[in-house]
Amino acid sequence: MVMVVMMMLKSNARPRSRPSSILSAAAAAAYCTTAGSSAAAAEADRTIRDGPRNNWTREQINSVYHSPILDLLFHGAQVHRHAHNFREVQQCTLLSIKTGGCSEDCSYCPQSSRYNTGVKPQKLMTKDAVIQAAQKAKEAGSTRFCMGAAWRETVGRKTNFNQILDYVKEIRGMGMEVCCTLGMIEKQQALELKKAGLTAYNHNLDTSREYYPNIITTRSYDERLETLQFVRDAGINVCSGGIIGLGEAEEDRVGLLHTLATLPTHPESVPINALVAVKGTPLQDQKVLTVTVYILGSVYFG
Repeated sequence: MVMVVMMMLKSNARPRSRPSSILSAAAAAAYCTTAGSSAAAAEADRTIRDGPRNNWTREQINSVYHSPILDLLFHGAQVHRHAHNFREVQQCTLLSIKTGGCSEDCSYCPQSSRYNTGVKPQKLMTKDAVIQAAQKAKEAGSTRFCMGAAWRETVGRKTNFNQILDYVKEIRGMGMEVCCTLGMIEKQQALELKKAGLTAYNHNLDTSREYYPNIITTRSYDERLETLQFVRDAGINVCSGGIIGLGEAEEDRVGLLHTLATLPTHPESVPINALVAVKGTPLQDQKVLTVTVYILGSVYFG
């Protein structure tokens, strides 16, 4: 079963002026099976009993999101233990194999060529340098090696793409899982990555569809979803999540989770990152999230 990680801050999300919003606290309170039973408790029981599903409504996810914090922790842990060996943690290493000079305008990213952040563009790392880094990662206990390249897409980068295919083959030959995040890819490229032995492909949605235009304008939400579909169709595991602290409202966090939870097949990995505001980016003055309680609850949106 696939688990979507609900890792959210329960404070200082940007409010929205929607008095009749279906994501109101009243809707959250109404979604309980019995008096005193939280949505987190009810959905954890259902998931353990019936397995994952893809027909979630926003109201249902919102209700889980607004469940008492300790309920989320407790029942999330129950679901996690039902599906995973709770004593096991996979160690992964991420390497930026091509840094800076990206043409995208992602408001949070210091690697964009549009912002003056002090990040200097670099060429794709050589095979020897990448393999050496992978070997060190393996010796340090990592079983997955992830490679990231700062560019919008792989289209028109045939030479670089072929080099990366070679890196994937070599690292797989070392007995490690391999993950890549290379921006948008085409269907054929996804198939080539699969043939090379790629384990997983990361392509985050970042936030809800509604809030997305406030953060990025050079790539559409549907283009991101299309890349995920190409990856899935090729038989590669999907890694897709988002970022909190972008100035989004709580309902945007719910919206992101809803999109991920209603995909035909759930992502195998759902990274939820907290914004690190970098000087020179449009979000440089974004306030650090005030952490009342940091929730790391595992909730099945199956």
